[in-house]
Amino acid sequence: MAQTTASPRERDAQLLLRAAARFAAVQASEPFDRSGAREAATFNRKLWTVFFSAVSRVENPLDDATKMNLKKIAMFVLRRSAAMEVDPKPDQLTALIDINRNLAEGLRG
Repeated sequence: MAQTTASPRERDAQLLLRAAARFAAVQASEPFDRSGAREAATFNRKLWTVFFSAVSRVENPLDDATKMNLKKIAMFVLRRSAAMEVDPKPDQLTALIDINRNLAEGLRG
């Protein structure tokens, strides 16, 4: 049986989409699932911490402008995710969902 291994870009896209899906499910829940929002935010924060670290490495082949833009996005996502862990609010999820989906789309080309 042949095994297929996803490229790093595809793997990252899948993780971002998983985080976005978790946020979307929580956002759609009635009543709002604060515990689920915290768990989704923790997952997202950990994911973006890894992305921030990867972008910050000297050996990262991206140009400086792209690195800086990704770091700014990462800092926003990390702050918003941390805020969601403390005091989850459904209206604050939309930006995180959109960012994760858009970046995943870009990674997939």
